[in-house]
Amino acid sequence: MIIELQINNSTSHDARFLGWGPSPCRIRLTNPSGTAGPSVDLQITGKTASGGGRVVFRAGATGVFLETITVTVPTSGGTVPFFASGKFGQASSNNGDVAIEVRAGATVIASVPVMVRIRKNANQLTTAERDRFVGAFAKLNNQGQGRFKDFRDMHVLVSLSQAHGAPGFLPWHRAYLLDLERDLQAIDPSVSLPYWRFDQPAPNVFTRDFFGESDQNGTVQFSATNPLQFWRTDGDLGVIRLPFFPTSTAPPGLLNELQTLALGGSSNTYKLFRQMERNPHGSAHVSFDGSIDDPATAPKDPLFFLLHCNVDRLWAAWQRKFNRFDPAIAASFDTMAASAAGHKLQDTMWPWNGITGGTRPPTAPGGPMSASPTVSAPGPQPRVRDLLDYQGVIGAVSELGFDYDDAPFV
Repeated sequence: MIIELQINNSTSHDARFLGWGPSPCRIRLTNPSGTAGPSVDLQITGKTASGGGRVVFRAGATGVFLETITVTVPTSGGTVPFFASGKFGQASSNNGDVAIEVRAGATVIASVPVMVRIRKNANQLTTAERDRFVGAFAKLNNQGQGRFKDFRDMHVLVSLSQAHGAPGFLPWHRAYLLDLERDLQAIDPSVSLPYWRFDQPAPNVFTRDFFGESDQNGTVQFSATNPLQFWRTDGDLGVIRLPFFPTSTAPPGLLNELQTLALGGSSNTYKLFRQMERNPHGSAHVSFDGSIDDPATAPKDPLFFLLHCNVDRLWAAWQRKFNRFDPAIAASFDTMAASAAGHKLQDTMWPWNGITGGTRPPTAPGGPMSASPTVSAPGPQPRVRDLLDYQGVIGAVSELGFDYDDAPFV
């Protein structure tokens, strides 16, 4: 008996990644040799390596996820759908550290390695996770000659109105991070963007093996084995970042997570919640001197992306707490009639839409949004509304293909 197992409805190795939400899977017999009758019962379960992720399953689009399910598969070759998910709180550390096994009775007839790939707290990464991430980031930069240049050019003075000071601030930066993360995963599919939780101490982030230690002049020092030592942007080698706080502690003056989640007021509206652009977001930026404290130069420092990953995590936590995923609900977004182009729900976002001139910047670096082998959203030219339902809570087709370690599927 030979079976075909599809993860995210694909046989590609690049699609073998799960999050906290349900991923559509399929199973079929490609060779029924040894079976009798019109169908056979098969058990689908997970097998986890030491310290690896955990997977759970359900047969239908709704219902409880279980450690093992039984599906009845026709011997005619027909396809049977089921759903797989990472078990919340038990993400992978390495690619393939958990497998989906198919058994006929006590016999394992198929085993497909997968990864529960989740965005994690940067301060808590394993050494291997940290090294894979900085390695992929350094390759994306390629000493100033790589694809990262597009991301630097997306966030410059002339383009700041596309992403700041208006309702689209959070959706635009979610798209920005997602595009970059997908390009990192094209280099190393085991990588996810980690977040710098800036309301807590993160001493492991500010080391020479990770995002560097700053000397008295703000020049960031990296270890001899850290490929970020060759970081280059705008023709400048290195990173300038002078913290105004001891990096063994959290920056002072930032709203903590509970305070941030309360910004939406008694009605829990996005219109009020987006004040977080000033604090904690802006306050985190200006807790340093150097490129990261100026919006026009901030992406020159790779720490920018960990900072914004935490900003996005806080938005995701607020969405989950108050069920603000649905763009049809007024409280989920700020539908200001006077908003500039790129900040209304139906607007496509620059630079992915390729629109230049007029109210848009004169160039559109980077091209369309990078595609994902696991999900179809938000499409090559995402609209603002396409970035709200990141887990596919309102509609599975809206899922963006990322989750946070502390935010289960709703």
